[in-house]
Amino acid sequence: MTRVLITGCSSGIGLALAEAFKDAGFDVIATARKEHDVARLAAAGFDARPLDVNDQSALLRLADDVPELDILINNAGYGTMGPLLDGGTEALQRQFQTNVFALVGITRVLFPALRRRHGLVVNIGSVSGVLATPFAGAYCASKAAIHAISDALRMELAPFGIRVMEVQPGAIGTQFARHASAEAEQVIGEHSPWWPVREYVRARARASQDRPTPVAEFATALLKAVQRPKPARLVRLGNGSRALPLLAMWMPKGLLEKALRRKFGLDRRL
Repeated sequence: MTRVLITGCSSGIGLALAEAFKDAGFDVIATARKEHDVARLAAAGFDARPLDVNDQSALLRLADDVPELDILINNAGYGTMGPLLDGGTEALQRQFQTNVFALVGITRVLFPALRRRHGLVVNIGSVSGVLATPFAGAYCASKAAIHAISDALRMELAPFGIRVMEVQPGAIGTQFARHASAEAEQVIGEHSPWWPVREYVRARARASQDRPTPVAEFATALLKAVQRPKPARLVRLGNGSRALPLLAMWMPKGLLEKALRRKFGLDRRL
């Protein structure tokens, strides 16, 4: 039976992927950080494992328990919202720790297991890594880093028979916007030079729910992409996943920035 390990299965994309792969007959190792989420996954019939992707000792324990693996789906992550300078280096470090450094960390410890089965690494990125917007700079940067890391890993892992797929979702119907809005509220304050445009910051946090693709539909489409004999290097799924990269590629940079400044209230003096 094909064995797949998915990080961040407490809700959203991770949970939908776990359900889709399980229904398709895969042996699914579903991981989550909180104990009650692990218990809920176990009750649903998954091989549920506790995992904080930022805990190196937990990663090493997981590697000991998973000697062979066919597919690793690096899904765990979150979105920091708000002006870059308001969040500062601390917010940027937290964002990269979970979205980028942890992805490399878990792939590293599971490399032997993937090597034994000539496995597949699936990194969940975002179209936000291709089209950067105001008030999501840390998140966009982390997803752009995933894009570069996926390209590098694909070449470096090829001699071992390990393939790498990057997925760039568009708007997907999850709780991402709610969590992103909570992140934004921790940054928004009267002390900020961007206080006059705070509603635009909040609007950016909600942007991922702009006519979203149902998460189950996304999971089914990704399952099909993974099952192909030669999985694609890059898969774009969900509303906006194709249009936004094309916009970033073909629209003159100055015009694009002008349009984004207008959209997010930055076309006037503050």
